[in-house]
Amino acid sequence: MKYLGLLSISDTISSTWDRFSGAVMSLNSFKDLLDILFVALIIYALIIQFRKSQSIQIIKGVAFVAVLYLVVNLFEMNASKFIFNSVLSNLLVIFVILFSGELRQSLERMGQRKIFPVLSLFSSKSNNNEIYDVINNVCRACAEMSDDKIGSLIIFQRKSMLGDITRQSVPIDSLVTTEMLCSVFFPKAALHDGAIVIKDGRIVAARCVVPLKNEKEVSEHVGTRHRAALEVSMHSDAVAVVTSEETGIISIAYDGQLKRGLTDAKLRQILIDLLIDSHDEIKSGKSDDKKAAKKKGDKK
Repeated sequence: MKYLGLLSISDTISSTWDRFSGAVMSLNSFKDLLDILFVALIIYALIIQFRKSQSIQIIKGVAFVAVLYLVVNLFEMNASKFIFNSVLSNLLVIFVILFSGELRQSLERMGQRKIFPVLSLFSSKSNNNEIYDVINNVCRACAEMSDDKIGSLIIFQRKSMLGDITRQSVPIDSLVTTEMLCSVFFPKAALHDGAIVIKDGRIVAARCVVPLKNEKEVSEHVGTRHRAALEVSMHSDAVAVVTSEETGIISIAYDGQLKRGLTDAKLRQILIDLLIDSHDEIKSGKSDDKKAAKKKGDKK
């Protein structure tokens, strides 16, 4: 029976290879090559997405199930084979259920790309100077809260939607000012517990709760706010700024990375690099002012 099982697997592999070889040999048009390239790009994108997420353990589990399936076929375990065949017949549904989060993130990233200029009409943008003022106010507020050791979590929404975070929050439509931020996170304030979300240069939600789902190893000295900042930066392109209630340290999380021990000047520079699409005008304006000042000094 064992040899019959081995022979069956060998025949299956051989027939599969023959089919694959026949398909390759039949490639005689640009359409077929384009089809293969498209499939390869999809597989590559999925692999990259899985590597960025916590799906590696699921992939290991799937590989283990595949090995079990080979063993079941090898030893002709009919009852087990029936169960496997019944389950694997709905393989596409199982795949969607297991990797629903990763597929959703991939679709979100595809939606963030500007394929056609017309689609940019559906996305709102704030003026760079307004965002620059928002960054300055956030940095001043973080510096004050750092001195007073007031905990805070400020999330900047970029292209990824944060509906899961803001759904159970308190809606707000407010300008981003230093006074507003400090009053929201004042320890005895009603909205101090949780995060605030800034979108298009305005505070849109307060008392937001970020569900902690990641298993990424972080320092044992990092608290809940820092873990929440990491979580939101891992599953979206959002930028999260944290001030520690225990130490007063200012931190920032983006692209799944956490940078700690920032000064308000360093925080300002990172936020400008991340949030302002093109701050060349601001930089050139400053440089022009410096040149003008230098010329005046030379004349004197």
